[in-house]
Amino acid sequence: MEEHETVNFLRLLSEESTQSTLSSDSCEYYQTEIFDQLPSVQASRPEQNRYGHLEACEAYQGGPESGERINQGHPSRGQRDKTSEEPLRNLAMCIQGKRSARERRKMQISNIGFWESWRRSQIISRRRVWAQMGEALSGLLPWRHTLHIIEGRFGVGVKSYFVFLRYLVHLNLLHCALIGGFILGPTIFYGRGSNSKPLRFGGNDSVLDFFLGTGYLDRSPVFYGFYTRGSLDLKCLNTPLLYLAGILTILLLSLIMVFRRTTVGYKHTWMLGKRYSMNVSYKIFCGWDFTIQDPAAASLKHSFIRNDLKLFLEEQSFSLRAAQRTLGLKIRLYLLRFILNLLVLSLLGGAFYLIYFSTKISQYENEHNWLVSLVLQYLPPITITFVNLVLPHIFRKISSFEDYSFTTQVNTTLVRSIFLKLASLGIYLFFVFTTEQQQRLCQCRENKFGREMYKLCIFNFLATFSATFLLNYPRKLLQEKYPTSLLTRLLGKQRFLIPFNVLDLVYSQTVCWVGVYYCPLLPLIGTVILMATFYIKKFSVLRCCVAEQRMFRASTSSVLFHFMLLLGLFMAAATLGFNLYLYPYQQGLTSDTNMALLSSCGPFGNGETVFNVTDVCFNKLPHAGKLTVRYLTSEAFALPLILAEIIILTSYLSRRRANQKTIERLKDMLVMSSSDKRFLVKQHATMLRRRKITNRVRSTEDAPLNH
Repeated sequence: MEEHETVNFLRLLSEESTQSTLSSDSCEYYQTEIFDQLPSVQASRPEQNRYGHLEACEAYQGGPESGERINQGHPSRGQRDKTSEEPLRNLAMCIQGKRSARERRKMQISNIGFWESWRRSQIISRRRVWAQMGEALSGLLPWRHTLHIIEGRFGVGVKSYFVFLRYLVHLNLLHCALIGGFILGPTIFYGRGSNSKPLRFGGNDSVLDFFLGTGYLDRSPVFYGFYTRGSLDLKCLNTPLLYLAGILTILLLSLIMVFRRTTVGYKHTWMLGKRYSMNVSYKIFCGWDFTIQDPAAASLKHSFIRNDLKLFLEEQSFSLRAAQRTLGLKIRLYLLRFILNLLVLSLLGGAFYLIYFSTKISQYENEHNWLVSLVLQYLPPITITFVNLVLPHIFRKISSFEDYSFTTQVNTTLVRSIFLKLASLGIYLFFVFTTEQQQRLCQCRENKFGREMYKLCIFNFLATFSATFLLNYPRKLLQEKYPTSLLTRLLGKQRFLIPFNVLDLVYSQTVCWVGVYYCPLLPLIGTVILMATFYIKKFSVLRCCVAEQRMFRASTSSVLFHFMLLLGLFMAAATLGFNLYLYPYQQGLTSDTNMALLSSCGPFGNGETVFNVTDVCFNKLPHAGKLTVRYLTSEAFALPLILAEIIILTSYLSRRRANQKTIERLKDMLVMSSSDKRFLVKQHATMLRRRKITNRVRSTEDAPLNH
């Protein structure tokens, strides 16, 4: 009786099915008595419940013909494996199943024709080549080993910051290639205008010009005024049109790439959102990160899962507490939130006024020594950096008093920080425009605007460098040398705040997009700055920081990060449109003095504008080309365009509804699969009990005979 104590799960096959001439897979799925008793089959064929079992019995008793009829109506798993052209390593099967599938494929190759066999082998070979090429290209990605180390020690959340930084490096490298092809290459190859002076370092030039963007750097290819009309001066192929086409191509490709990543991330977040949320069992059984190598990181991962469960319980308790609020508590809470929001608005207003005050002071051209002049020139970037550094932490403290859940607190802080960074940049641009409008002292307005963006990029990098090596690293050394001191306990351990660091990246990329028209080499400068930032942040994370105690949901927040990047791109496009169209007409271009003042340098110098150059090219087009352009820009083209958009949106909406139905069906299939498993376990336990009862009866019958 001891041999029956261990339960072994075997395939439930009848004696008739084991003696049938059909394949083992067909017998397993379609010729067993127990198959028609499964709950999933009963639910899928409710109208056949009365005679389904009878048909199944007739099928396997009828011999091979009936089996062929069944196989024609319902292809078996073995047939699906034979017709599948997927590589064996991509199949979700065990090793024995893959061996059987390989043998079946070999047998099938011997039965099919030569050309079909050659076609399938070519498909498999092509897929292997593409897979190997993908692995080779992924191996060429920069900082792959570093990202693996960071992921192993700090988890996926910190790695997402560096992946986002690498994506911005690739994006800026693409911008550099476009600028080299559209702007810098033709200018170097065909030369500049006849009135252009050679570029030399001397006279009043100094090293300070590389920080202020004046002097030698102002005359270099870094800024807008360097690119003048050269020998390439055709009607529809000249330096101004190439310059404009390069900038518009950069903005358009950036829009496509960022929008694609945003939509893909949103789709992934929606799939894992509230409608299809991960339950507690998933967090417990599927929450482990198998890329962790460090034992300390493994213990931290345990704490991550524990804190995530605590966070889930806190949110549940917060929901219960919020549901139990009385009317008086709600009124007091709403009043407190109203007062705190007024405080936030007051802080934002004070920050904007501080930016305006610093911008106004920096415009004064007084005689000072070089240090005071440098500080005055960098006063607006210093103010913007100070505001963006201090106010987000104040917003985080304020959100803790508003009695929100933890997730809502984080989102509220991020939204306020996003508005602060983008609005501070927008307010600064507006003040620069208004001060230029009042002074009208700049000979090349575009170069002056480009210098402001250049100084913002340089000072942002200097702030990152100083914060790491002058604040974080000495703080870490103090904690290591005096771990029990009062100052060390007050400062606490350093955490890598991922949202705020990503906001800094979004801000720097927005500045790069805004200034690319006025400073064409700003993407190249941004690429160098981002690469240096990678190594600085790597040193800060690996040497100065400890892992965060709360789990960071990288997949959910990455959508917000790319959406912020999209907002920055829209701000850059709006600024460019304001400069190209609205700003000149607000300045009063009817005056010849103002015309010379506003268009005195760069590709659109000598009183030219974007509209004049494009009109000249348009007038030289053939008659068919003019009609095409006029039709594309007319209202008659709007109707088919709107109809096409409606058709595309309708198709995507239909696909979304179909995907929802498919997801619901798959969820039902998972439920029925669990029901099938419980049914099979119950049937197997019943068989074991019957076998035990039979053995007991036999043992009791044999006992008197032995006596």
